[in-house]
Amino acid sequence: MTLESDNLIKINITPLQSLNLKRNAYNKTDPDNLQAWDSADEYLLNHLADEKNSHLATGILIFNDTFGALTTALYAYNPTHVGDSFVSQQVTKNNLKQNHFDPDAIAFLSGFEKLPSEPGLVIIKIPKTLSQLESQLHQIRHVATEHTIILASAKAKDIHTSTLELFETILGVTTTSLAWKKSRLVFCTVSKEKLAKNTQQPYQFPVLTWKANDSLTISNHANVFARTGLDIGARLFMQHLPRDIEGTIVDLGCGNGVIGLTALTQNPQAKVIFIDESFMAIESSRMNVMQNFPNDIDRSLFIAMDAMYQFEPNSVTSILCNPPFHQNQTLTDDIAWRMFVTAKQSLHIGGELRVIGNRHLNYFHKLKKLFGNCENIGSNPKFSVFKAIKQS
Repeated sequence: MTLESDNLIKINITPLQSLNLKRNAYNKTDPDNLQAWDSADEYLLNHLADEKNSHLATGILIFNDTFGALTTALYAYNPTHVGDSFVSQQVTKNNLKQNHFDPDAIAFLSGFEKLPSEPGLVIIKIPKTLSQLESQLHQIRHVATEHTIILASAKAKDIHTSTLELFETILGVTTTSLAWKKSRLVFCTVSKEKLAKNTQQPYQFPVLTWKANDSLTISNHANVFARTGLDIGARLFMQHLPRDIEGTIVDLGCGNGVIGLTALTQNPQAKVIFIDESFMAIESSRMNVMQNFPNDIDRSLFIAMDAMYQFEPNSVTSILCNPPFHQNQTLTDDIAWRMFVTAKQSLHIGGELRVIGNRHLNYFHKLKKLFGNCENIGSNPKFSVFKAIKQS
């Protein structure tokens, strides 16, 4: 898609169909032949190519570009990739390399860094949680001008009245496009009145705080699972964690860290490593250790990581895992399987993996196939807790 605007700015957007895009960072075959972009990406890029967009030359921020399709297609304009996902960053970098682009030419931000000021164009793939969208819109307002173009996209079924009200309340007048291939665009005009609400103080990320039990106070950033209270799966898992072991314990997919916090108290001689692919989850876990057990911060480590690919083999005593079973809107056990495989590689002989999951998921047989053994150590009507031991 190439055209030329009245301002003689060449619009050179690479069509998605011509790009080599994958959903993973390891050049493996994507699960179930799922593609790494959707009609919302395509609709957005078609709109940009059809418009006369001088703002493409004045700085682009791209939020929540899960597999890097938009970042790769708009590479010529040096966009800034902003998102809460470590995996998204790695997949995007891989897709840039696959298409002979330099990943080091792109700025990758976790969302906690200060955004570049006065962007010409802000592109948002609308996230599934309103709290994350609200936080991102406030961040954008802190750096936008009345000339900044706000363009968002999503599947039509995921754009609700509450979604549009957030744009209106935080940024300004908001409209939507007609549906195309079951997707819609959202157009928002930044108003002077909304910009006047900005302060000179750095943006403060919204945090919800609640009591998990008599001894634990939990704080969650906007994009962390179970943001408003302890879910029943975690409550069950907390009753079936190891006690009084030494060595290294990993809370894999830590979320707000409530499982790792419990492991800290029940294993005073162990080091606990909190791992999640969400930067907000890692910061929530760090915050929760500091506010609940500040004296244990020295035996706690917090790492944003994809499963345990970067761990030394045979280095961990116990791994505690509550794996997600969806990626964006797609149900898949691919993430859980990556967690299980890399967990086994990281455990030393005799080390254990404990997993909680919905009872309808096939974790028992998957773990038994991988480890050669698996035991159900606890359950309720909805969840089961399994333990597998690395024997070789």
